[in-house]
Amino acid sequence: MGSGSDIRVRRVYDPPEEDDGTRVLVDRLWPRGISKEHAAVDLWAKDVTPSKELRTWYHEDRSGARHAEFVDRYRTELGDPAHTEAVEQLLALLRGGGAVTLVTAVKDVPASHVPVLVGHLERALDHR
Repeated sequence: MGSGSDIRVRRVYDPPEEDDGTRVLVDRLWPRGISKEHAAVDLWAKDVTPSKELRTWYHEDRSGARHAEFVDRYRTELGDPAHTEAVEQLLALLRGGGAVTLVTAVKDVPASHVPVLVGHLERALDHR
């Protein structure tokens, strides 16, 4: 990854670790059953998450058959003006040096929006 940034991913239900750096919640909704203190997030980046419409469409089919199209559609959304400011905020944190830990409540992280977001951020860092 360019610029020496350090992007990590952790579930919000796991205890924070000393080397997490800046912890950013990347879910649209606050995680159930977790206090703000326990989550230990520094920033809640709701606007980097998939739109409600895309999330609803993706979760209508739990078979995984929509994953590839979800990835394409979410990548497109990340370039939309509605997402730009939040993406730029994350990029600024990453350019500032130190670890940035993206925190999520999703159970199946590989099948979620998080790897798509990480890839988007890494590409943006490599191309600037």
